[in-house]
Amino acid sequence: MNILRKSIIVGVTLLGIGSAAMAAPAVETPRNHAYAETKFDPAKRAERIAQRQQKLHDALALTPNQEASWKTYIAAITPQQPVGRVDRAAFRDLPAPQRAEKRLESAKARVAQQESRLAALKTFYAVLTPEQQKVFDQHGATGKRGGDGRHHSHRRG
Repeated sequence: MNILRKSIIVGVTLLGIGSAAMAAPAVETPRNHAYAETKFDPAKRAERIAQRQQKLHDALALTPNQEASWKTYIAAITPQQPVGRVDRAAFRDLPAPQRAEKRLESAKARVAQQESRLAALKTFYAVLTPEQQKVFDQHGATGKRGGDGRHHSHRRG
């Protein structure tokens, strides 16, 4: 009988707490996701990229002779505006071999873009002094993702 009484008391208590929580007005917590709110805004994206580039430029303390190489490098690595998104419905209607060909074309275009960026990086890196190369390497280690440059979702330990 004592167990039944305790179970009833616990049940009534939980119902009271639950109903009080349901009756309380929902408090909207402000989100502090400045990046998430602007990540698809091309103007904001370009602004963030320009800020990172300026920070690196200032940290490198380039000489006037290195400025031309810097401008060439920046022009080569600046993200191109996307031509447009793939029409998913039309893509889904394509036969499997054509979808695979389109994916392969996109992958080849990305590889070509990365090869172009690598060539520009090597050219620019070659004109830097050893001290500037260290600064550049440190800046690259904390690049877009921040922190130590690793994807933290894959961290083990």
